[in-house]
Amino acid sequence: VENTLVGSSAGDAISTGSYNTGFGSATLGATTTATFNTAVGRHALTTNSTGSSNVAVGGQALDANTTADNNTAVGTSSLGANTTGASNTAVGQASLAANTTGANNTAVGKDAGAALTTATYSTFIGSFAGDSTTTGTFNTVVGAAAFADNTTGANNTVLGTSALADNTTASNNTAVGFEALRL
Repeated sequence: VENTLVGSSAGDAISTGSYNTGFGSATLGATTTATFNTAVGRHALTTNSTGSSNVAVGGQALDANTTADNNTAVGTSSLGANTTGASNTAVGQASLAANTTGANNTAVGKDAGAALTTATYSTFIGSFAGDSTTTGTFNTVVGAAAFADNTTGANNTVLGTSALADNTTASNNTAVGFEALRL
């Protein structure tokens, strides 16, 4: 009901879902009962079945999402691996690209938080900010290439280009300034 779909296989599985908008090949292709989704770009939200209130703009943005709600992905492959992680915001090519089940994360910038998989409540702002972090939670990172080598460190606050860039697993750090706490 009241769906707008343009493109080959766009929304072709919708049964009772309503108020969805899809522009591009296979957008919302697996959607059945989901509502209030917007997908623009080839394969955007393509495997989404019941997840609602998602926005995906860019080729393959949120393309693996199945049931998660309230995600916003802007940029090619942003939140591309997300399946059930809810309430994430990713703006920039490949931002939060590997996220699968992590929730309440924000990433702005090319490859920001790109390797994050299951972490929650983290913020990455800047190109390549925290781009190696996989499971570290409650991190706040602002600056290009800041926190670049972190994988599992949690509860860190990082502000500045390349700040705490060499940290891999340490937690509970505060780094402020250009290359602060860099080894």
